[in-house]
Amino acid sequence: MTEQSSANRQIARATGTVMFALIFSQIIGLVRHVLVAGAFDAGSALDPYNAANRVSETLFALLAGGALSSAFIPTFTGFLVKKDRVGAWRLASGIGNLVTIMLSVLALIAAIFAPQIVRYLLASGFANDPAREQLTIHLLRIMLPSVVLFGVSGLLMGILNSHQVFLVPALAPSMYSIGIIIGVLFFAPTMGVDGLAWGVLLGASLYLLLQVPSLLRLEGRTYLPDFGLDNPAVREVLRLMGPRILGVAVVQINFWVNIQLASWMVEGSLTTLTYGFILMLMTQAVIAQSIATAAMPTFSAQVARNDIDGFRNSLAATLRGVIFLALPASIGLILLRQPIVSMLLGHGAFNQQYVSMTAWALLWYSAGLVGHSVLEIISRAFYAFHDTKTPVVIGAIAMGLNIVFSFAFSALFSRLGWMPLGGLALANSLATALEAAALFIIMRRRLNGIGGLTIAKGLLIAAGTSIVMGIILFFWLRAAGEFNVWLVGLGGIVLGGLAYVLCLAALRVPEIRMLLGFVQQRLAK
Repeated sequence: MTEQSSANRQIARATGTVMFALIFSQIIGLVRHVLVAGAFDAGSALDPYNAANRVSETLFALLAGGALSSAFIPTFTGFLVKKDRVGAWRLASGIGNLVTIMLSVLALIAAIFAPQIVRYLLASGFANDPAREQLTIHLLRIMLPSVVLFGVSGLLMGILNSHQVFLVPALAPSMYSIGIIIGVLFFAPTMGVDGLAWGVLLGASLYLLLQVPSLLRLEGRTYLPDFGLDNPAVREVLRLMGPRILGVAVVQINFWVNIQLASWMVEGSLTTLTYGFILMLMTQAVIAQSIATAAMPTFSAQVARNDIDGFRNSLAATLRGVIFLALPASIGLILLRQPIVSMLLGHGAFNQQYVSMTAWALLWYSAGLVGHSVLEIISRAFYAFHDTKTPVVIGAIAMGLNIVFSFAFSALFSRLGWMPLGGLALANSLATALEAAALFIIMRRRLNGIGGLTIAKGLLIAAGTSIVMGIILFFWLRAAGEFNVWLVGLGGIVLGGLAYVLCLAALRVPEIRMLLGFVQQRLAK
């Protein structure tokens, strides 16, 4: 129990560090989105920008991002647990060289065939507006080199996390946002939306450079200029990446389908749908990604030591913690969506119509916040066991359903007279919830239980206190009426958060005591 408590405290301490950095990064990210929304028209400029950026994000996600970290971190951590630093760095060198070459080749191919990609695969609806189509192709070619920069950055992030270094990698996204902010403020006045694309390249460079000093300080660091294809560890990572790449591909296909459908909707649908997803995802990042990032090395180490009981208990505690945060956040976003979008984006070129469209998308995306958060944790549990196949199979089924739901719900919303982009958001939320539930059931059977009673009790407490919070927010919105949106939005966030925390404190929930203890330790230091 002492060892298990130490593992849980390690996850909690790392979570606090990562959460702090992610909150900072999300604040910088908010500033970035606010400036971008105010500077460019959502339809004529940002629709092409967001569509073009999807190609770079897809290539990065396929060969780096989650696909790489889910396969690399468990294998790399296994070497560190065994004190084999030579083997660890041989692995890192081989994977880093392979990722760099493969992403460079794919980026070059995408640049050559950019017109065909946009016309036939990405946004065929833009063909009705040649100016938007040509702008999408142009921006796509400018931003493609960022794929390579992000690929190397993803590997460095995995190396640092495996060494229990979390702060700098978690701050890296803020550097990306700062690059785009520079693009908006200093490049865009003379270059237009091209300045935004060059800001993406600058941000990707800063994202990478921030992590280099921490990498250079690591003990036993070495680099080998070869691909390591004769290295069993490199082949193991590639083997593990294979199924995960297929899973990521299915998810990316869903994004591309959404862009295709949105490109045929009213102008601005693609951008407002993107902003709705971003606002939900920013909340999910602070809640679930911070916990998952901190928990992954501990999960991997417990599996490497064959400490299944410790792993089971850590997973249960982590899932319970993320539910306590995600459920009230979901209800809060649903109720406060209109003032939140208005105060953040409702200025400059982002008019009231775009605000309403974004709030509508955020409503349906927020309904899936709990599913997204649980999925972030439970998928890491499978990766710790070096099992990337199961999440891929379930993810492929779920995203297949997502595509079906996207067509069905967007058509249903249109028949009901509702904005069809809300149907695309609802499809994502429902499919993600089903995916998280299926993976939880499978992992529960594999472990012969995951502390189900503890998780269920936490879910009931979180649901009850969230309902109380929701009732308070409902009356707050009625009382606030036509007050300034900043007062309504920020007042609602503070009031809802305070009500929720007080309810948990009154019920003596253990997670509250752990949080207060962590804050006291930080203040004492």
